[in-house]
Amino acid sequence: MFTAMNPRAASAYQRINVETSMHTIDQHQLVSLLYEGVLNAIATARGALARGDVPTKCNSIAKAVRILEEGLMTALDRKGGGALAENLGAVYDYSLGRLIQANVRNDDALLQEVARLIAPIAQGWNEMKKSNAAANDMAQPALMEA
Repeated sequence: MFTAMNPRAASAYQRINVETSMHTIDQHQLVSLLYEGVLNAIATARGALARGDVPTKCNSIAKAVRILEEGLMTALDRKGGGALAENLGAVYDYSLGRLIQANVRNDDALLQEVARLIAPIAQGWNEMKKSNAAANDMAQPALMEA
């Protein structure tokens, strides 16, 4: 009655699921996912480095680099973002260089450094969303009374 699962069909389903979810999340959530992806890729690279798993280390660092370059850097509004966008761009550029050095040198300290740079930015980004949601929740009763 049922046939064995076709890997291509499963892959297509997963791709469609990801594409669909990308259309249903807001921009703030998308950036949050990018930060999470960078941090997870760095954590995976650190684990692979500790185990001596060179292919996984290289792939994980490459993933972190791609997320920084193709996701976070391209999302910056360099014209309207002012000094904040400039500063974030500088942090991303610096992080890219450190990731490349970490890959070449097999240096866990450089991977840790990048994670320590990105983690507070990601946390601040997530807190900003929570603060906005709390402010909107507080404003709702005032709007209903008016």
